[in-house]
Amino acid sequence: MNAQGATGGSFGAMGADHPSAARVYDVLLGGSANFEVDREMAGRMLAAEPQAVRYARANRRFLRRAVDGLLDEGVDQVIDLGSGLPTVGNVHEIVHAVTPDGRVVYVDVDPVAVAFSQQLLAGDERTAVVQADVRDVEAILEDPATRRLIDFDRPVGIVAAAVFHFVEEDPAPILGRFRAAVVPGSYLVLSHLTTPAQMSRETVGVVRRYRESTGSPLTFRSRNQVVDLFAGWELLSPGVVPVDQWSPELEDLEESADLGPVPIWAGVGLRSSV
Repeated sequence: MNAQGATGGSFGAMGADHPSAARVYDVLLGGSANFEVDREMAGRMLAAEPQAVRYARANRRFLRRAVDGLLDEGVDQVIDLGSGLPTVGNVHEIVHAVTPDGRVVYVDVDPVAVAFSQQLLAGDERTAVVQADVRDVEAILEDPATRRLIDFDRPVGIVAAAVFHFVEEDPAPILGRFRAAVVPGSYLVLSHLTTPAQMSRETVGVVRRYRESTGSPLTFRSRNQVVDLFAGWELLSPGVVPVDQWSPELEDLEESADLGPVPIWAGVGLRSSV
């Protein structure tokens, strides 16, 4: 079922002419909240990089493991930046499976992703969706939905999974403002694309077309640059590693042995008392 069929109405009327980062990612994850234009873009990506589905799913598994880790530490409220479409591996489902009263605020700039998410989550008082640019930290923190759900006197999980490679400017100051807003015991969960060892001409062409079609820049960063994004956070073991090597599952280990590491860096940082 495509996005129009899934929700109809205003959702089906919005954004069907151009692919969006959120919906292309949904295609790669096997979701149904996407349009033909998104599936076409995903097809171009797969033609240039046949492992794109593997990369997306490995990133999603990392997200689940990291959020489970936050829950193990007693953190039961999460702000998910650049959340996209919560249709496959939803953060709120991960949280509520362990802590039914846990709170989740999804943040995305894409009006289609926000509209669909609001429909999906209608009636769930423990979860909300905020439409905002991840760079506008104050708008996110001061949004009425955020203030209603998130108690900033208690630890918060800030999730930034596969979002800051869509930000061309240095994300470190942005993450620093989130760090300043949360108390010690809070966590940052982050993953970020890096440049593959060798990028084919086809991949370069897809990246260029992706930028032109979605209006979303893709900024690849090195491991050292991703480590720098944890400035002020205590980087937890094993540090910044390929996303499939952060507390890996058997599936990750088997795929890595056969296909090599996933070119997405991942890490988790703690807001210590310092």
